[in-house]
Amino acid sequence: MTAPRAATPSPGDIDRLGLGFATAKILLTALRLGLFTALAGGPRTPRKLRDELGLHGRGIEDFLHALTALGLLERTPDGYRNAPVARERLVRGPGYAGGFLEGADAVLYPAWAGLEQALRTGAPQNTGGIEDMLADPHRRQGYLGMMDALSAPLAPYVAAALDWRAHTVVADVGGARGNLLSLLLREHPHLRGIVFDRPQNAPACAEHTRGLGTGDRIAFTGGDFFTDALPACDAMVVGHVLADFSEDERRALVRSAYKALAPGGALLVYDPMPDPAHPDLSAAVGSLHMLVMSPAGAGYPPHNCAQWLAEAGFTGVRTLPAGPGNTVVTGHKPKAAAASGNGH
Repeated sequence: MTAPRAATPSPGDIDRLGLGFATAKILLTALRLGLFTALAGGPRTPRKLRDELGLHGRGIEDFLHALTALGLLERTPDGYRNAPVARERLVRGPGYAGGFLEGADAVLYPAWAGLEQALRTGAPQNTGGIEDMLADPHRRQGYLGMMDALSAPLAPYVAAALDWRAHTVVADVGGARGNLLSLLLREHPHLRGIVFDRPQNAPACAEHTRGLGTGDRIAFTGGDFFTDALPACDAMVVGHVLADFSEDERRALVRSAYKALAPGGALLVYDPMPDPAHPDLSAAVGSLHMLVMSPAGAGYPPHNCAQWLAEAGFTGVRTLPAGPGNTVVTGHKPKAAAASGNGH
């Protein structure tokens, strides 16, 4: 099959693409300032916003004009107000979709400034490791909110990828504070869940799942992906995890999942999986996130993931789209398989 050709950019598009960082920073700064939340109470004049947000005043008219041109604000006789999409998605509270973008502003944006260096050296460009981040309560909270916002849109695809009626206990490996798992359990009341993640995330998981009404159905197990056994279960989700590691580590984690699953159990993997045969910008950007943020991580083609599952012993491997930039791969452990795995 011939790969589809991308649209050829015009000269004007080249300038727009090259200045995309400015558009991004306009939105990210509005979130950092709490602008959309301030406007939840009704229209504000530039002067009123200046005083409420503690701004100097110089540049605020241009800033608001830019947000209006982006379709995020509307200008009225009483001042500026949130456009419908901003009112629904960018005001803090239920439905807030800015958590991932706030995390991206704090972590990804600085790291992407080193993209050239990462391409030249293969070295990550972020400062500090995962342990440093988890040790800082403020940074840990931001990271967990980022993970919630990143995984929540994928919950419908996870829910549709398997026949969950055939399972009773599902483990989310790298499940952070249980947000995606809670969404799945709310959709399927017969399921019970286990979050497997760094021990530092246990209190946040207990608090978050309690707030979502799933705390009595979700247990937390702290550990390390590569030194601790994964929890026994009959279904396992491994989302936005394999892309963080090298290919050998991915294979090892898939084998560990096979060992942990009961015979007849199912594994579900989701990640950015750029496919050279079908170019997708969202998947490629997700993969480059791993370049600037991790020592060996990267996205990978879906057929590679399917191969790792097959090598570990999984059968009935399927590949499914999962929204912009993500793919789901599922496989089943044969019902006659020994609980310890197939020896790979």
